[in-house]
Amino acid sequence: MAFELSPYYPPDFDAPELKNAPCARLEAAPMDSVAPEGYHATSIYPEYFKVDGKWILAEESRMDCAPVYENGKIAVRELRRLKKGDLVICGRTENGAEGIYLHNKGFVLPGQETEAFAFRRGHSRETSFSRDYDELYELLKYDREHGKTVWVMGPAFTFDHDARDAFSRLIANGYVNAVLAGNALAVHDLEGALFGTALGQNIYTRKNEQNGHYHHLDTINRVRACGSIKGFIEAEKIDNGIMFSCEKYGVPYVLAGSIRDDGPLPDVYPDVYAAQDAMRNVVRDATTVICMATMLHTIAVGNMTPSYRVLSDGTVRKLYFYCVDISEFMVNKLSDRGSLSSRGIVTNVQDFIVNIANGLGV
Repeated sequence: MAFELSPYYPPDFDAPELKNAPCARLEAAPMDSVAPEGYHATSIYPEYFKVDGKWILAEESRMDCAPVYENGKIAVRELRRLKKGDLVICGRTENGAEGIYLHNKGFVLPGQETEAFAFRRGHSRETSFSRDYDELYELLKYDREHGKTVWVMGPAFTFDHDARDAFSRLIANGYVNAVLAGNALAVHDLEGALFGTALGQNIYTRKNEQNGHYHHLDTINRVRACGSIKGFIEAEKIDNGIMFSCEKYGVPYVLAGSIRDDGPLPDVYPDVYAAQDAMRNVVRDATTVICMATMLHTIAVGNMTPSYRVLSDGTVRKLYFYCVDISEFMVNKLSDRGSLSSRGIVTNVQDFIVNIANGLGV
């Protein structure tokens, strides 16, 4: 089954309500980090703004930001990053009446009807995900050649030998272009490489080892002594695991710090806004995002990821966003962002990643 991208259907700007729409109102930001009253807040969907009689698509967007007109384009900027004098687009309607148009059906064939009522539209433990897996295999193959796949990971993978090994194989075979995670994923993965445990429990037998509760602290201590994860891997001659594979194959990772962290590792961003900026820089050109067993990171990445991507040739393509979690609540919470942007799979993520690796033949 060859993968085909969903085509994008742009708005009909010859329709009277858009053709005759006024230009959007521009107001200068009154001071750094402050938007003018009545500013427009962006969404995950493609949004067009009429300036000087021309509709302009915001090419890089994210939720809850301010659209800024500069150099003939629309920049989408977090409010904290606004500078005094930035020309911010103002208006709270999205149907063209104020020169702002939100296009939330860009990947739906015009005139396509959906049933008003149907069973089993949500995602639950009873949902069949066989088709979702098949589509994901093909998507990952497609984006290995034509896109960028970003994986957002909780530490659950490090607690299982097979899951840790499966993700390492995905990295080695080019299916991982970036990893976003927290301190815990890296700590317990490196603990697994050094001691064969995660939080002192053997990652294969699940047997708790004597004084195993020291293992993650000893790991952090040694990494800090080496100055970096890369330095630790070299000094300890580590030859397995997720972090090892990222370093070996040049896959970038962002480890965002938390108030809960032990240590943390020296590569972890201790400043939440620096971490957010680093994460956004990674997802800025992502075409597929897969979030697995990490509620806070998933919500964070979901908020900074639009439902579309504008390619270098001007083509608008769909951005595929998956949420994989054993909690139905978590999966459906992300699905509520909009059906065209988030797909949910309710399962144990350790089994999920092994199935993905096996399905891709790696």
